Amino acid sequence: MTTLVGCGQNNYDDFMTTDQTLTTLADIVADLSRELPAAARFRRLLDAIMDHFPCDATALLKLEGEHLVPQAIKGLSRDTLGRRFALRDQPRLQEIINSRGPVRFPAESPLPDPYDGLIEREGPLHVHDCLGVGLHVDGEIWGALTLDALSPSAFENLDRQSLRAFASVGAASIRAIELIQALESKLDRHRQVQQSWLSGDAEHELIGESGAMRRLRDEIQVVALSGLSVLIQGETGVGKELVARAILSHSPRADQPMVQVNCAALPESLAESELFGHVRGSFSGAERDRPGKFELAHQGTLLLDEVGELPLLVQAKLLRVLQSGEIQRVGNDRTHRVDVRIIAVTNRDLSREVAEGRFRDDLYHRLSVYPITVPPLREREHDVTLLAGCFMERCARKLGLRGLRLNSAARPWLIEYAWPGNVRELEHAISRAAVRAAAERPSRDSIVELAPRHLGAQSGAQSEWTEPVSEAAQPATVPAEATLAEALENFKRRLIGERLHAHADNVAATARSLGVDRGNLYRQVKRLGLR
Repeated sequence: MTTLVGCGQNNYDDFMTTDQTLTTLADIVADLSRELPAAARFRRLLDAIMDHFPCDATALLKLEGEHLVPQAIKGLSRDTLGRRFALRDQPRLQEIINSRGPVRFPAESPLPDPYDGLIEREGPLHVHDCLGVGLHVDGEIWGALTLDALSPSAFENLDRQSLRAFASVGAASIRAIELIQALESKLDRHRQVQQSWLSGDAEHELIGESGAMRRLRDEIQVVALSGLSVLIQGETGVGKELVARAILSHSPRADQPMVQVNCAALPESLAESELFGHVRGSFSGAERDRPGKFELAHQGTLLLDEVGELPLLVQAKLLRVLQSGEIQRVGNDRTHRVDVRIIAVTNRDLSREVAEGRFRDDLYHRLSVYPITVPPLREREHDVTLLAGCFMERCARKLGLRGLRLNSAARPWLIEYAWPGNVRELEHAISRAAVRAAAERPSRDSIVELAPRHLGAQSGAQSEWTEPVSEAAQPATVPAEATLAEALENFKRRLIGERLHAHADNVAATARSLGVDRGNLYRQVKRLGLR
């Protein structure tokens, strides 16, 4: 039944507004019986909100741990989808989540607005009126729906009952989406327990909506439950370790330990002890019994990072363990069985390494039962803007900035640049740009805007955008009062940093170019703060 608004008067305008609202809500409810992807359901809800309320932007955010993660936006810049809003840094969002009804923040509110500078218009635009409501599914807080306006008095006379109705219908849509996804995936997500190193932090998330990333997620879902050995390949900086984390988090071994071994930093003389353990007195310095990585990972997962750097002798010993499932500590004749799933990671083409005699063919086939190739950033369409949004939000939090945004020239530059260092290079570029741009801001309260020059684009005679020369590649200067030891340390830091940059952060390749042991170089890199 539609109720007329007014005291004894036929307020026709109010009647029509209420009637239109009910019609729109009925259309959204009717969508629940239709086969629609989640993104389409969310878009229809936000379209209806923009049509019925005087706002310039609206967003649907999901609560994930201590972060609110945008699921759909309208009127905000696309990089907002890549941001993760930490509740501890966003008091407005915290208040919305904790409230049972709509919460308004008028223009004079002293609390910072998370969307300042993100309205999809040119210029440093600030939100002047903000309204939000928490979304509850099955009695539990799911997330929030936010409305923002540039007009200071946009929401003064807003019908909050209508907003509650939209929120309720939105919650019903979310519940339907979750039920459908649960039936399709047939996964019991509640039984999976994240390990300490696999926390739900947004920094461990695979961000991207390109076709390449959707296919990668599908592969992760398939192989995670299988228990097969996985070989994760890809260029430096694409996020291979994040893929390994995702496989573990969806596997039956998610509540068991995951032990990581950096094969590039494994000295050949100690590799056997590190992997399989030793008993007291088995060699000089072995003062007590010590379990190896395989024992620590029993009934769990062993991550062999940079497996392509293993010396051939160590490869042979690793192969024997994978074939038999039995390990033997150094200095001990007794063997015992271990139950370990292997995930190997490399930036090398191991099939080529096999052909050139640098990697054992039999070990390669043991490790690559299910190979996964992580796509480079240049093949991920417009994922770069989502990743940039995530990194900007992280930088703003670390640097204590009110907000970070890309200007209109920076967005196409990010997309057009080839990113040879992939996601890692993008993250470093955003971090450098944030520091540079923050130093130029007119006031501490202003929104910091990143331009191509902050990101490393060259100007002047060169027309191509190129990666900026790293600090390590700059000519070395020695302070006038420096001691010989200090001067040598400074030169060493710059030389190693320059070579790391030239070899795409590959420690093993850098060690070969410098003619030093990779284990020794790895320790120096750590000591010099280059990683």
